[in-house]
Amino acid sequence: MKNKHLFAQLERLSDEETLGEKLDEEIGRSRAVGSIARNIIDNARLALDAQKALGNTVRELPAMMGIEYKDDQ
Repeated sequence: MKNKHLFAQLERLSDEETLGEKLDEEIGRSRAVGSIARNIIDNARLALDAQKALGNTVRELPAMMGIEYKDDQ
C-alpha cells in the first residue's frame, strides 16, 4: 500500500463537512485501511527478519517492500 492512500484517507477523515453517518463510514474505512496497512508492514518486517536470520545481506530487500537497492560499486 502506498502512503498516498493513507494520506488520502486522512484527508477524507479530516473533512469538517463530513458528519453523522458519512463520518461513521469514514471512521470504519479508516480502521480497515489502518488494519490492512499494519498487516502489510508486519509481513514485510517478517520477510526482512527472516533474511537477517538466514544471514542474507539487507541489500536483498523483500520485493514486497517495493525498494530496489542500487549498488554503485
